[in-house]
Amino acid sequence: MRGFTFLLGFAGCLALAACVGGGSEPPRVAAAPPVATTPARVMGPVLGPDGRCTGESLTTAARIEPGIGECDLVRLKGRTPTDVLIGESGRGQREVQVLYSEPGGRELYFFVDNRLDRVVR
Repeated sequence: MRGFTFLLGFAGCLALAACVGGGSEPPRVAAAPPVATTPARVMGPVLGPDGRCTGESLTTAARIEPGIGECDLVRLKGRTPTDVLIGESGRGQREVQVLYSEPGGRELYFFVDNRLDRVVR
């Protein structure tokens, strides 16, 4: 009986050694899946922090309405904005807030990916 117990113990040690490592093959590590990046959706010239366009506007917007570009707003207003705040959303979208101080009050324009989303007066 003592020999049988010894053999079971020896077999258990061999099994444990195989699990822990001791083999010639290194442990396999699963590769992390590639991280999907969202391509930039900003189209055309955009405003810089100083309120100036980074290029010439390619569109010919005739009035301020949802969907126009940042530079279209500046062109239609005829002057650089009072202040510009540029950031990025948690979804990787470019978000820009453009402030114009007008004689009758302030106007705040919100852009998402270079498209006018809404206006607060």
